[in-house]
Amino acid sequence: MKISDSNWFDVEEYLKTDDRAVLPLGSTEQHAYLSLSVDSILSEKVAADAAAPLGIPVFPAVPYGLTPYFMGFPGTVSLKLTTYASVVRDILDSLYATGFRRILIVNGHGGNSPVQPVTAEWMEAHDGARCRFHDWWRAPKTWEAVQQIDPVASHASWMENFPWTRLPGREMPTAQKPFVPFDRLRDRNAEGVRELIGDGNYGGVYQKPDEVTDRLWETAVAETRALLEGDWA
Repeated sequence: MKISDSNWFDVEEYLKTDDRAVLPLGSTEQHAYLSLSVDSILSEKVAADAAAPLGIPVFPAVPYGLTPYFMGFPGTVSLKLTTYASVVRDILDSLYATGFRRILIVNGHGGNSPVQPVTAEWMEAHDGARCRFHDWWRAPKTWEAVQQIDPVASHASWMENFPWTRLPGREMPTAQKPFVPFDRLRDRNAEGVRELIGDGNYGGVYQKPDEVTDRLWETAVAETRALLEGDWA
């Protein structure tokens, strides 16, 4: 169940028999012709689709993350690492205080990965707490599905292009964009990153048929659900 579709009575009743919850992490950053909220949209939707048959609460995606390298693109918002770590820790503390003990973090933005040690620190400080950090798009089965479809896949390319991340009336380029190697991005500031990648796509075709990306999505949902159902002992 999505927390946004629930009231506190619903959650209290749920906690009588289960203590699992899902916390999606997203970001607000450029994604070329796609929504600035791609990472939040995808992390929350894959979490909700995975948890729905299990009745596990899914909290709203945290809409801001760590993305200083995209600050050359208007609309991008980036938090400092210390701020973000504190936000995630405060959320986990709140979940624990109200009765949740097993938390699956579904992360939708690679730049958020440095906050992962917060989960280890949090578990050490809270008896009986468990927390799993899941980068949904690069989990083993999902990433294998990406590679089988098209190994030229990257930020703002076809692998993030779904009906729920597109914007009405925006046409996509039809040509495949040459891939920009990640090692050329690591030593540049935000202005240099924008100069290097142009429209924001790191490389690859911008869109594939929905029946292709539907298969990818089904794999991602199943892999995420398996983490919720798996052994937490």
